[in-house]
Amino acid sequence: MTASRYTYLGPEGTFTEAALRTLPEAATRELVPMLSVPAALDAVRNGEAAGALVPIENSVEGGVTATLDELATGTPLMIYREVLLRIAFALLVRPGTKLADVKTVTGHPVAQPQVRKWLAAHLPDAVWESAASNADGARLVREGRYDAAFAGEFAAATYGLEPLVTDIHDAENAQTRFVLAGRPARPAARTGADRTSLVVWLGDDHPGALLELLQEFAARGVNLMRIESRPTGQGMGRYCFSVDCEGHITDRRVGEALMGLKRTCPKVRFLGSYPRAGVDADRLAAETARLRPGTSDGDFVAAADWLARCQDGRA
Repeated sequence: MTASRYTYLGPEGTFTEAALRTLPEAATRELVPMLSVPAALDAVRNGEAAGALVPIENSVEGGVTATLDELATGTPLMIYREVLLRIAFALLVRPGTKLADVKTVTGHPVAQPQVRKWLAAHLPDAVWESAASNADGARLVREGRYDAAFAGEFAAATYGLEPLVTDIHDAENAQTRFVLAGRPARPAARTGADRTSLVVWLGDDHPGALLELLQEFAARGVNLMRIESRPTGQGMGRYCFSVDCEGHITDRRVGEALMGLKRTCPKVRFLGSYPRAGVDADRLAAETARLRPGTSDGDFVAAADWLARCQDGRA
């Protein structure tokens, strides 16, 4: 395995590259752009890279389906880090282009809902066509295929373009969450402000099946941060669930919830426990304080000790 190499969703100039470069270790790694999320992750599976940074969730559009599906299938991978990046677009054009000259625009499909209102207000007659990535849209503008591209302002220099308009976003403080995935190993150490990700398959479709899954978390006071259904490809109505919850697998409440799922579901894929991005000390203290009575590690230890004493006749 090439330990000094990280892959990411490319080409150069994507928001994914910008997110990757916020990681301290990126300064000492070879950063290799890939044409797709599967290609970036497969490089890790094949031993060609130590890790891959890919987008997994957007605050406007929700889950990035290519990443969710790729992590749910194929050789297992684990998530070790996450990065939150504020997303604001620039309208990149060839030098000399004016706003009135823009008749065709391009960008990644996920970008369109984030700039739809701006487009309607400023370029109502422009024709949108999707590109493989925002940076690839910039490349297509450079080649003369389109008049303008929505991309990060930082991509302008890479592709010889100019930012005609900057800081474009329909939703204030829009963010994308990226994850660094690698081969399975021991999870990142518990920090107290962690996220655990997994994929769960239900045994059969019956009334209350999803409720039973949710109760494994609710009964132990584990807060769900995200749950999304994804088709399994095995027929209509057959779904798996991509789940993020607060906490670390070494937290007793989280570990017991995962054991409950493993007992009752035919398949559970653990995707890792890792530090949550953007959680400061004050927010961590508030989250710790709101733990439901009976759900702390000490409560679980005390209950196990009580059961052992009952079994030994010492209760």
